[in-house]
Amino acid sequence: MTSDYDYDYAPPRRPKRRPLPKVLAVLAALVAVAIVIGGSYVFYLANVFDNNSQKIENAFPQNRISKVAGDGSKNILLMGTDADGGSGEGENLAGVPNGGRTDTMMLVHLPENRDKVYVMSIMRDTWTTIPGYGEHKINSAMAFGGTPLVVETVETMFNARIDHVASVDFAGFRALTDALGGVQIDNPAAFQITGGNGESFPEGVQTLDGESALNFVRERKSFTNGDYQRVANQQLFVKALVSEILSPATLVNPLRMSGVVSEFSPYISVDSEFSGPAAAFLGASLWKVRGNDIEMFTLPSLGTGMSADGQSIVLKDQAAIAEISKAMSNGSMADYLASAG
Repeated sequence: MTSDYDYDYAPPRRPKRRPLPKVLAVLAALVAVAIVIGGSYVFYLANVFDNNSQKIENAFPQNRISKVAGDGSKNILLMGTDADGGSGEGENLAGVPNGGRTDTMMLVHLPENRDKVYVMSIMRDTWTTIPGYGEHKINSAMAFGGTPLVVETVETMFNARIDHVASVDFAGFRALTDALGGVQIDNPAAFQITGGNGESFPEGVQTLDGESALNFVRERKSFTNGDYQRVANQQLFVKALVSEILSPATLVNPLRMSGVVSEFSPYISVDSEFSGPAAAFLGASLWKVRGNDIEMFTLPSLGTGMSADGQSIVLKDQAAIAEISKAMSNGSMADYLASAG
């Protein structure tokens, strides 16, 4: 018996297999090219940094705080110097690049997991023990013994090892800001600078060019709380500046990033171990950090007072220093800041 219908049956076609090995080979080649180009670019930036920046020879003291074995955190001491203004007459200090004044001191702590950047300002008039010289303002350490004594003083204060040290001329803020095409800040209170061009800074969001940035971070005489407000303004600007550098608009723009490094590096002096490749490696470890991950704060104090010889000083809070030291050593800075408010 035959069917009334004829079926023209053909087996389904098998989908053509893509030549997977060839695809993978092409992808591997593209990745390799990207790595070579990226590596060459990073090498170029590191070379620019090394050629333009200055080196601080013998930046560290002979007697140093030991690093705990296996501790991957990093502590970097930043010193801001101002060759053209800021501290006041008669405060030029020997051993500071460009003959400037030690106007600003910040301790940068990078936790082992590199998920945050903690930047702590230390008031320049903080009264503390300077090894070998007794009790003095912390910024006197530079005059007494140069960078090594500053490092030893900070290490002694926090019982923490300083891994790197950098000194930045304030004029670098101007160059770096202009290289970025301006930096946007949100100024909490209006003020007018007392010298120079008398520039005014209104309250609210505004974009600063290089000259305005320099005026913004320098001014202190306009404020009733003087140095405290100036430090707060410096923190505000530095966070905005770093946020702009870490933005995709900068990181993925080779020309812009090259401008940042080439314009800023002549204004920075670093310890001899902080080479271009070392800086690049450290920067790469912070790949996931963005502006909101930068925590800025000021070392707590017990207020102001007078020294026995009549100097106006900032009284350090030893209990707070002990807590910060512990937090840096055990990776609990976030908990410390949360509890400190």
